[in-house]
Amino acid sequence: MYECCNVKRFFRLLLLDAVILGICLIFFCIGKAIVFSAEDEERIFMPAIMYHSVCESSPQKYLVTPKQLESDLNYLKTNGYTAVTAEQLINFTQNKGELPEKPVLLTFDDGFYNNLSILLPLLEKYDMHAIVSVVGSYIDYNAAADPHVDRYSYLTWEDIDSLIKSGRVEIGNHTYNMHSSSGGRKGCSKMNGESTEEYCDILNRDINLLQAEIHDHDGIIPTVFAYPFGYISPEALPVLKESGFFMTLTCYERPNYITRNPECLYGIDRYNRSGLLTTEEFMRKALAE
Repeated sequence: MYECCNVKRFFRLLLLDAVILGICLIFFCIGKAIVFSAEDEERIFMPAIMYHSVCESSPQKYLVTPKQLESDLNYLKTNGYTAVTAEQLINFTQNKGELPEKPVLLTFDDGFYNNLSILLPLLEKYDMHAIVSVVGSYIDYNAAADPHVDRYSYLTWEDIDSLIKSGRVEIGNHTYNMHSSSGGRKGCSKMNGESTEEYCDILNRDINLLQAEIHDHDGIIPTVFAYPFGYISPEALPVLKESGFFMTLTCYERPNYITRNPECLYGIDRYNRSGLLTTEEFMRKALAE
């Protein structure tokens, strides 16, 4: 004999299931919104600009005039940007501090003397900070042989000490003697046919020679590494981490998003500031998300 279905009971159970499902969906959506809201708050857009030489000369791809640099800094200041330090970024990723509302990273590669004679006064005028990444062999040989000419000289050890003491500039490592694209190796990248062990040993000796010299001459140990010419090999990162670097700088022109994860600082992309563009033309590109 078949048992008749209780229709009323069936619909009550169906209604109860629907209510439970609806409540679950509401809590799921609320939880998801909270999670994504928290992620959005901790994901901060940060453009990074890569400069090189600053001097009175015809503007070039890797050279801007003092007037252009001042125009850039004034533009950033007027539009509410704050030039952050590597220390601030590292602390933020380690949950030890906060970042300003509109951070921007100013970097200068190769260690030209004009980064002291021209850049530093402008940083002081506009209350900005910058990272200057130096090449060890340029300091030991080029700077020592022909110092203190804005157009072509490199920073001496005494100049670097002055930058550090200013409180406006952090010093980055740009390799001791691997800033070259000749001899089969591109920058500090791994060569074809070179074993990982050989490569890591060569890179380790080069960058730590400069680390030691900077410490011996100026009493600091850089935490920022700039890849020469932007050439990157994946084998380099473990060596850089073991050597105490918390941030690496590339030459890819892409926006950066800073989070509370320290890994986000390995591979900060930068827009090259070409002197062939006006401030407005360059900033439209560099500051776009």
